[in-house]
Amino acid sequence: MRGLTTSAILIAILLLPVVIAEPNSVIQIRSSTTLDDFDIGINTGAVSPDGNNVILVGKDGYVHRISAINPMDRSQDIELNAGATRDFQDVAWHPRGNTALLAGDNGMALRYDTYDHSISNVNGSSTVNGLDLTSVAWRTSGDYAYFGAIDGSLWKFSEGSGFESIDNYGMSSPVSDIACHRTNNVCVVVTQSDGIYVIGKDHHITKMGDTKDYTWMNECVAFASGLITKAIHLNFEDSSLSYGKPPMMLTTLEGDITDVSRGSDGTTLLHLAPFGMVRQRPITSEAYAQIIYSDVEEWDAVVSGRAIKFTWDHHRLW
Repeated sequence: MRGLTTSAILIAILLLPVVIAEPNSVIQIRSSTTLDDFDIGINTGAVSPDGNNVILVGKDGYVHRISAINPMDRSQDIELNAGATRDFQDVAWHPRGNTALLAGDNGMALRYDTYDHSISNVNGSSTVNGLDLTSVAWRTSGDYAYFGAIDGSLWKFSEGSGFESIDNYGMSSPVSDIACHRTNNVCVVVTQSDGIYVIGKDHHITKMGDTKDYTWMNECVAFASGLITKAIHLNFEDSSLSYGKPPMMLTTLEGDITDVSRGSDGTTLLHLAPFGMVRQRPITSEAYAQIIYSDVEEWDAVVSGRAIKFTWDHHRLW
């Protein structure tokens, strides 16, 4: 998606209030480290399926692998060379964990291979040349991945057939994020202003009702600016029957939601600005403060002025 160690799916209008429990920081920041002596412009990251590694991507073709278990240990880092100077916007591990797809500006669609740490163009990448790709996600079977772009276009990808446009989609709003269910070939697409869509196992797309007039973040639960969440019920047999539950508003929070990461046990970690984090449980809609801005500011005023880009859980660190 970046700061503390903690990973989300996709998604989260009468607004029902949700009071945040535990209005104090549960996580205590005790130390920090840097990957370089200058701003490397991290945009997001992804944890490998085995939970051992994290790939970070960002501006000017930045790609870097660190240990998910010992993220403070720079000796375990692997500096990766994408041979690019354009910005990466997203990264997605293949479900088997041997490779990862990288998506970025001007049609950058690349593959990282764990065998030799090489990065190369994927099959058919010329099809999306010139498009600023914003999102990428593998569906759980690993046979297809989906790419989204800033022009609102959506693409399915396989190594055998390359890129194919999903024609029945046809929206013009930038794709904010794509996320796929962990055990079923159903994915959710979030756009910036055209609402939320569900991709079925046959690649058919269905739009969710009452989701257009909000600026949606990535994440069944979707998160929008204004501290709004909306749970999504997915129908795995017929994606057109998927529906959204009544939206809710998170209360007693400082700031606004800027991004999300996947947490442990099916929870979602909400990134806040100013610097803060909340853990949300999609099934019960309960939310728990993890990091409060005032506590971070007291610990380090410089860090409190920065933005969380990616978080993941690792229980040995708790």
